[in-house]
Amino acid sequence: MRAPQKTTELLFPEASGFSRTDIRFFTGEADLSALYADTADENLCRLFVTDESVAALPSVAPFIAQLKTAPRKNDALVVLGAGEAYKTIESVLAIVTAALEHNFTRSSVFIAIGGGVITDMTGFAAAIFKRGVQVEFVPTTLLADVDAAIGGKTGCDFASYKNMIGAFYPAAAVNIWPAFAKSLSGREYRSGLAEAIKTAFLFSRELLDYFRLNRDAIMRRDDAALFHIVSECSAAKASVVHRDLREQGERAFLNLGHTFGHALESVAGLGVVTHGEAVAWGMGRALDLSCSLGFCPPVFRDEGKALLASFGYDTGCLPEALAGQDGAARKLLDAMKKDKKNVSTSRIRFVLQHSYCDSFVTEVPDEAVRAVLGA
Repeated sequence: MRAPQKTTELLFPEASGFSRTDIRFFTGEADLSALYADTADENLCRLFVTDESVAALPSVAPFIAQLKTAPRKNDALVVLGAGEAYKTIESVLAIVTAALEHNFTRSSVFIAIGGGVITDMTGFAAAIFKRGVQVEFVPTTLLADVDAAIGGKTGCDFASYKNMIGAFYPAAAVNIWPAFAKSLSGREYRSGLAEAIKTAFLFSRELLDYFRLNRDAIMRRDDAALFHIVSECSAAKASVVHRDLREQGERAFLNLGHTFGHALESVAGLGVVTHGEAVAWGMGRALDLSCSLGFCPPVFRDEGKALLASFGYDTGCLPEALAGQDGAARKLLDAMKKDKKNVSTSRIRFVLQHSYCDSFVTEVPDEAVRAVLGA
């Protein structure tokens, strides 16, 4: 296997029950056959999980064909449907069922090749199969590169609500090829960029400046720009997770924009709006909410919304995806009340900011939320 261009080590607290995640960054086109060609243990059972869209990618298809036609003795493959609509407990159980059918033991490893939907579900399946087996990720979307594949949050949607079932269960290794982002549709690419911009708002003024000054290179998916964004965001998230694995403190800041965003995904219908589109809209609403409550100055709000708009994100009071829908603001508010991060039944919990890299968590009354939804 060609050596990675860069590595980041994510270590977990001794009492967490986990050891480490090795995050490896590779340049050029992905070579899964080389990465998984050999193993020191010929008896190791490996279950590869992907979806129909990823399996058809030119850099992935030869490896999938090899698994189908001439698999190693103890390798197995699960190919699921693609997209948020398949992020269900039934898909998770399909992974578990495949492992059972192949008589996998607790010493086996599950390997997810795909975006955040696949890594989330495969990680959850690994967490519950025989009370836990090792899992590795090969993220194939920008969103998974910078966020979903790192840090151990796993799970699936349930009853039209995002990630209502899951577990903290980190991967042993995450193998990242930023070049996968070149294969994404424009919409999926921008979905991942939203999470990268969020990370910059939270942790790096330098990265925010990079977004402002290099928009054209970023939008044309320049190799150097992709590698810089992915490696910086991954390292930032790894650093936060190292200090706060189970989201008891600062890791909660990573939910900036997500309370509004998850509500939008639920109300619009899971999969109608991409996760990143929803989060970007949610960040705009969080900026307005923070300013309306006197937590940040208007100049910070305006600069932040201008950056989001420069990358084409919706920053209106009500998202375009819900245009013309009766009672949209009320439905969004109702969905936010069901957010799993809430600790009160009377107020909604939000991540807000005083300024760049200055975040906090607070509970907000309904009337303040309605105001920034234009209701």
